[in-house]
Amino acid sequence: MTKRKRMHNQRTAKAVERKALALDAPSIPVPLMSDEQRLRIERRSVLDRITSNGTISACVMIFAAVAAVICANTDAYYALHEWFALPVSIGIAGWEFSFSFELFVNDFLMAIFFLLVGTELKYEMTVGELRRPRQAMLPMLAAVGGVIAPACIYAFVNRGGAVYGWAIPMATDIAFALGVLSLLGNRVPPAIKVFFSTLAIADDLLAIVAIALFYGHAPSMMWLGAAAVVTALLVVLNIRRHFRLAPYLALGLVLWFCLYQSGVHATLAGVILAFTIPARSDIDAGGLVEWVRAKLPELDDRFDDEAHILGQHDFTHAVNGVERVMHRVTPPLQRLEHAISTPVNFIILPIFAFVNAQVRLVGVDPATLLFDPVALGVYFGMLLGKPIGIVGMTALLVKTKLAELPTGVRWPHVVGVGILGGIGFTMSILIAGLAFTEIPAELLAAKTAILAGSISAALIGLIYMHFVCHKRA
Repeated sequence: MTKRKRMHNQRTAKAVERKALALDAPSIPVPLMSDEQRLRIERRSVLDRITSNGTISACVMIFAAVAAVICANTDAYYALHEWFALPVSIGIAGWEFSFSFELFVNDFLMAIFFLLVGTELKYEMTVGELRRPRQAMLPMLAAVGGVIAPACIYAFVNRGGAVYGWAIPMATDIAFALGVLSLLGNRVPPAIKVFFSTLAIADDLLAIVAIALFYGHAPSMMWLGAAAVVTALLVVLNIRRHFRLAPYLALGLVLWFCLYQSGVHATLAGVILAFTIPARSDIDAGGLVEWVRAKLPELDDRFDDEAHILGQHDFTHAVNGVERVMHRVTPPLQRLEHAISTPVNFIILPIFAFVNAQVRLVGVDPATLLFDPVALGVYFGMLLGKPIGIVGMTALLVKTKLAELPTGVRWPHVVGVGILGGIGFTMSILIAGLAFTEIPAELLAAKTAILAGSISAALIGLIYMHFVCHKRA
């Protein structure tokens, strides 16, 4: 090997090693690509940071809800309502399955949202706060208090009436609530964010259980049995360590159809699917760095700086082998979460908000709506029940010495978390639609109260936490 060749190979090996050891660096090493390519990747990195920002995604959803309310109170309402009722048809080999666009959004697209919620739950149970029972006990039981108190307030206000909507005020919209909290920036201590995130995730889990148990139709045992078989197949795939996502997603689609036909709310298929997707890596991460280093000499030997890249078949074959291994490092659960989080936050949830926040107040007596028991139960359940339940349960656990406040969390912070817990949008509207399918007036009252309660909780909670967290954490 010539001296010039050896020097070039040494530089190449060092460049490849720098790339392997600096994969997360904010800038791309210049020798690896042109300035235009590097800028394109950096722009993509900026786009990823924007789409992963909870505040921005919450603002998009709020904008969609505001647009829905505006459209609902104009002449466009009738055209939209007719469009939402249009059938969406899926046909395979002469067999056709159809349902309205509104059902497509609420049953199918929201199943993808529940899939994202399920991945977050499994993440927390695997490596997050929910894997430490003692640390997770306080926010999880506080979430139970934050579910019971709003339900009791609603049931008390609606005793003898529309009690069936008791679960509407109990749900916290985790994306919306954390987006509001993030507006305070780094003045919020990290311990509060962890406490609130764990509480909101447990709250979501309780809402999912409520939907499964109380808001489905009379179940068909045949289709439930088929769903159980599909779930068993998903578990077998996990046990046999299949790490490709395609088989899971295909079976997940079949599971959704079985649950839809069974009468159980089909969105639960997303949660079941998430819990069966492997959270492990197909590669031994402990030996990965050494394996990559061992591959560098092979890449060095096969690279020819005097030949065109298309003609370097041995080199590109070796690189493809490294790429295949590196792709398998990331667990399937994490790959799935990364793939669906942006579409869920910026497409599915805004569409859901626009379709379901159609609150038409034209011709409605404001006094009748204002004093409607459903509206009062939902509004005060969210605005009062949440802080009473969360703070009350937390105080009970701490005073009885069954738990203690996390380091950096004070009682004023717990009160602020309780207020922000009253932000219930996505889950609350979904439950309202399930509770009042045949009563348009009560559905209108519930949706109006959900919007009013969420806005009130967000504004009051933001102002309160602004004064409580007056210093930078």
